[in-house]
Parts: sequence; C-alpha cells; structure tokens
Amino acid sequence: MGTEKDWKPIEPDQNEELTLHRDPGEEMMFYRAVAAGLIDAVQDNCARGVFKDPKGVGRLSDNPVNNLKYHFVVTAAMITRFCIEGGMPMEEAYGLSDAYIQKMDHCANMAEIVLLHDQMALDFTGRMRTLKKYAATSRQVSDAIDYIYAHVRERITVNDIADAICISPAYLSRIFKQETGISISEYIRQRKIDMAKNLLRFSDYDLSSIAYMLSYSSQSHFIQHFRSQTGVTPKAYRASNYMSNWDVNKDTADKDGTKS
Repeated sequence: MGTEKDWKPIEPDQNEELTLHRDPGEEMMFYRAVAAGLIDAVQDNCARGVFKDPKGVGRLSDNPVNNLKYHFVVTAAMITRFCIEGGMPMEEAYGLSDAYIQKMDHCANMAEIVLLHDQMALDFTGRMRTLKKYAATSRQVSDAIDYIYAHVRERITVNDIADAICISPAYLSRIFKQETGISISEYIRQRKIDMAKNLLRFSDYDLSSIAYMLSYSSQSHFIQHFRSQTGVTPKAYRASNYMSNWDVNKDTADKDGTKS
C-alpha cells in the first residue's frame, strides 16, 4: 500500500511547444453556444474544423488517434456540464454523453472521430434549442421533468409524478400544459421515443428488448407508438441512422485517405 511519502508530483514537460495552449476563450464560447442552442455558431465552429486543429490543444497521447479520442471525451464532458447548467435534465445530458463516448470508442481514425464530434455538438445544441423554446418557468414543472427523465424506462402516470413532487394531479396537468405547450402524457411519449432513438442508434438491442426496457406493453405497441411520433418504423430508423450513416462516414474517411 502506498503512503503519502511514496507520492511524488509529476513534472510537466518543459518543452515550450508542448506546454503552449491556445486561449480558452473560443473554446468557452463554443460550449456556451451549444448550451444556448445557437445552431449557426456551432455549425460555423464545426465547419472551420476547430476541434481537429492540433495547434494549442495539448498532447494527451503520442498516438494522434488516441490523442483526438481523449480530447473528444474532454469535449463531451464540458458540453454535458454546460448543458446541465443551461437547464438540460441531468440524466438526459449524461445519457447522451455516455452514448456518444461509447460510439467514439469504436472509431478507427481521426476522420470518424471528427464526424462524430460534430454530430454530438449539433445534437446537444438542437436539444438545448428546443429546451429553451419550451422552458418551464415553475419549480413544479421542472421537478416533474426531472422525474420523467429519471424514470423514463418505467411506466409513468400523472399520479406518480404528482405524488413525487407533492402537488395534485389536476394542478400539475394544468400548469405543465401551460408552460410546455404539451400534455404530460405527450411529453412522456416524446422522451421515451428519444431514449428509443438512442438505443436504436447506439446499441444492438432488438425491438422486443427495447420495448421491454421502456415498459411498453408489447413490441407491436412500441412500433406503433414510434411510427406515430417519427413517421418511420424503428427498423427503418435504425437502418438510416445507425448502420447506413456510419458506413457512409467510414467510406468517406477511406476515400480521404485518413483511415489508419
């Protein structure tokens, strides 16, 4: 077992090129733009290739691919925290971050990592834009939304939520609709579909398993619900948003000559 006297501080590399880092101002502006839902600003940052520019970002690994992967994790962590501070429910933010990091772990080259980074940034930004548009103004509605995210895999009723936050179901239903523009039941359905989309995009669970995980009464009910919300079946959504798109990204990377 180590003791305090066994510990020695790490001495940073004194090479000036390696210790010189870019001004964090633009990086902070990027995170704030994501958290504010500013699509144009985030798209501009991605288009300029700021994330893949190695100048001034520091060296976390001698391997360029691993170095970019580590920076991806840092970016995901920062975006997650900024978005939570901006009002995104904690479980949603961490769940989304975890899904993208898991996907990144399978990236084989730098081009794939950059593409996934841009997708992640725009995904968070789009969600924050929607959140700002329909932001709750009362503590009760905010608590209700937190409850829904924390229990999204369960069968949730208005009574369950009202009991948890200590108000009447009728009052909760009324203020929720007033502040968000939709009913609690519709909000729950939307959040379940959001979770289903992530599972379809980032996992290999079959439809019956996803239906069970989200507490649908049957696979057919899940398929019907998913199609009514998205206009496509879960199978079609997975084919176009997981397998096909990822293959296209890899093909693009191969053509660019960036595959390692």
